[in-house]
Amino acid sequence: MSLFNEKLKKISLKELLSLIIILFLIQYLLNTLNIVQIDSVWIYILVIFFFIFKVKNEFFSIKSDILQLRNGDVLKSVLRIVILNIFFSYGMLYFSDFMLNISNQHNLFNSALTAGLLATIFVSPISEELIFRGVFLNRLQLVVPLTFAVLISSLLFAALHSFGGIFSAFIFAVCVAILYLKTDNICVPILAHFLNNLFAEIIVVLDSGRILFTNDSVMCLVSVLAICSFVLILRFIVKELNTISHNNL
Repeated sequence: MSLFNEKLKKISLKELLSLIIILFLIQYLLNTLNIVQIDSVWIYILVIFFFIFKVKNEFFSIKSDILQLRNGDVLKSVLRIVILNIFFSYGMLYFSDFMLNISNQHNLFNSALTAGLLATIFVSPISEELIFRGVFLNRLQLVVPLTFAVLISSLLFAALHSFGGIFSAFIFAVCVAILYLKTDNICVPILAHFLNNLFAEIIVVLDSGRILFTNDSVMCLVSVLAICSFVLILRFIVKELNTISHNNL
């Protein structure tokens, strides 16, 4: 474990939550009073700077964690989780789109197109992994069993997402939490999160004609792949959580 990761685990959950609440209150007041419109991405950026400040003396020791990403087994695990999650996520989006169309509501996919690419691909993976895996997961382990710590931190992460993405976000969060626990390297879940968001944005750009949501043959194929991916992900989660929990006894 790097000195960066040791320092990260010691960051106070109370201190982090206080900062996030204060930043969101400031955002709300500034936007409500029309003083200036602040996007949530700036809160994430400030949170990243908070983490840099807290680990300032050991910040550059993260180099060893980054170099570990070249490990073949680590990359294989990351890519497997990302690819399976992409298929599973689209399966959940199909279900969400179907339910919203039944209730005559507008679907939620257009909001994804308006999100800033840099924020989605770079800022969110770094800030969210530092928050939910780096602090929440580590701190929760001190007061509840490991499996519960993984589930609770993953539920909190999923709560940030829209209706169509909550369940798939929860499953993805559990998977990256497992990757973090196995490697003890925060760069691993950040990489997985980065690749997941990158591939998702690339698919959105390439699918400008919405073939994935209008072509019955394509939708059927992706749905089958989504079901298969979900089964494989569940097998991975059950197996790895049992192994990790056993090793922690």
